[in-house]
Amino acid sequence: MKLTIYYDGQFYVGLIEIVSNNTLKAYRHIFGNEPKDQEVLDFVNRDLLLLIQKHKQAGVSIDKNFKKKINPKRLQRSVSKELKQPFFSSKAQEAIKKEYEQRKKVQSTKIKQLREEQKQHKREIKLQKAKRKHRSK
Repeated sequence: MKLTIYYDGQFYVGLIEIVSNNTLKAYRHIFGNEPKDQEVLDFVNRDLLLLIQKHKQAGVSIDKNFKKKINPKRLQRSVSKELKQPFFSSKAQEAIKKEYEQRKKVQSTKIKQLREEQKQHKREIKLQKAKRKHRSK
């Protein structure tokens, strides 16, 4: 499990990446203003597990490449290069986007069903009004 906190231009965001069974699951938590150390610690101790349990999602499959031993100087160069890049990974973005699309689909089907029920209800009311009018003549 990896927690990365970065500034996205408007808010500070925590990106949680979990790799298990060759799948990557990513979750996003918005901290708002710059979080203090105590806020981050409270989030990790209290809210992190709730966030993971609340948003169950299918992960994105990843291929694990077994790396051979790397020269220390090359490793240091790659670490410095990685630190210069944005902190979120494309796989994490992909996992978050996939979860967002799933929630969007579920929400759209709920809204569509609700709209159909409202139309049916209005139709029934119209029919009842018409029957009442016809009986009163």
